[in-house]
Amino acid sequence: MSISFRLSAVLTLLAGVAFGQPPRGPLVVSPQVNADKSVTFRYLAPKATDVKLSAQFEKAPLAMTKDAQGIWSVTTQPIKPDIYPYSFQVDGVTVMDPANEDFFPNERFKASLVDIPGETPLIHSLQDVPHGSVNYEYYPSVEGTTGSLVVYTPPGYDKNPGQKYPVFYLISGTTDTEETFFKVGRTNLILDNLIAAGKAKPMIIVMPYGNIAARIAEQKGGAKPADPTVRDGADAVKRANDFGQDLTGNVIPYVEKNYRTVANKENRAIGGFSRGGGQTLRTAFGNLDKFAWVCSYSSYLSPQEMDGSFSQIGGNPDKTNKQLKLLWVSVGSDDFLYKGTTEFMDYLKAKKVAYKSLITDGGHTWMNVKKYVADTAPLLFR
Repeated sequence: MSISFRLSAVLTLLAGVAFGQPPRGPLVVSPQVNADKSVTFRYLAPKATDVKLSAQFEKAPLAMTKDAQGIWSVTTQPIKPDIYPYSFQVDGVTVMDPANEDFFPNERFKASLVDIPGETPLIHSLQDVPHGSVNYEYYPSVEGTTGSLVVYTPPGYDKNPGQKYPVFYLISGTTDTEETFFKVGRTNLILDNLIAAGKAKPMIIVMPYGNIAARIAEQKGGAKPADPTVRDGADAVKRANDFGQDLTGNVIPYVEKNYRTVANKENRAIGGFSRGGGQTLRTAFGNLDKFAWVCSYSSYLSPQEMDGSFSQIGGNPDKTNKQLKLLWVSVGSDDFLYKGTTEFMDYLKAKKVAYKSLITDGGHTWMNVKKYVADTAPLLFR
């Protein structure tokens, strides 16, 4: 074969590959965080007739305008630095931002995320400090299924093979996944920064997936069951108890076998947000021999459930207060669970059960969750 024939064949092949690729539109940069903390969002949709921005920092969707290339855009007012979920409404259909690789892990719609930095680094920001590691783990779980975990190990874990660490089990909310505390809550960076500042003890953080029923259905070929409609109804309580049994019977033994932990209750904490907070309280109150530190973020148990299932908590407050080194309850003033959470605080106070509380501004958001983690981590294992 001649050289010219080979070159011609290669060029023909490359041309075929090039023509086989889908056409490329104009480059879209989104989101673009501007110097004044405003943000420009863009979305390519030449044939759309109406595009809006829906974001957690706005009370109502913002209309976007289209340019000659078919790129819709809007620039917001300056926004308080934080991490926010957002999406686009394109002719009534909610979509992610295809120009943005950062998204909100969720069982349902996965919103995009925009990170607006502060003038000084926020507690969840990437800073020039020693960093821990984040590992994905799989463990043998209930009914022959395989469970999934995200595990944070603190800076120096791999360099100090003789050192053992306390463990904080941290559980996400309804429709969240085991990645949400990591990718949205930035728990790894919060702990890196707190540890570097000497404000928190080095610890392992284990982030499990909270929806056991969904995982069983997925792995056994069934349909994902709908979420319980009543937060403290029989179905919700059963699912929470199923999770608690998986955590104590499978997750903890797996972690303590595969990581260097201090395996006693004084070095074991549990915390969670929303549904994960309810799972936290039910698991902890039912296993006070396993947990000495309990953190409830935007969640509660009703007085009826406390008296019916956990009467020992308020019935013998002196014993409870000796068993628990920390019981933390926090909620936002605009949270839809505010009323139930403050009633839970009132119940604990009336029963003389010691607890620490925090009521912040804002609602049922991961902006608040990051603050709760940053405020509670320094209290653990002291």
